[in-house]
Amino acid sequence: MTLSSFSLLITGVLLNAVAQLLLKAGTNAMPLGLRLALEPHIPRRPRLLRGERVVWVIALSRVPVSVAYPMLSIGYVVNAIAAWQLLGESLSALRLTGIGVIIAASFIVARS
Repeated sequence: MTLSSFSLLITGVLLNAVAQLLLKAGTNAMPLGLRLALEPHIPRRPRLLRGERVVWVIALSRVPVSVAYPMLSIGYVVNAIAAWQLLGESLSALRLTGIGVIIAASFIVARS
């Protein structure tokens, strides 16, 4: 896998992770209901997801789907660490072990 292909995959993963974190931040800021649509974090999410889709289509044109799709699991790692840092969520030893497994598996797939 080339550096540019890997960069496209990581950019897509990061855009998706940020979109998910914005959704969580929005739901933390306001109770569920019609007013939630007015919460400032929520409207940013669709734009990020559209950008992620464009980047992902370009990445898929360069990388086999059997390599690209497993790279999405890096988003779990990003989300868990960002939620811990930004939202105060806990990271137990078991979760950290799972994150380690995801990182190792992603590395193996990227090198194959």
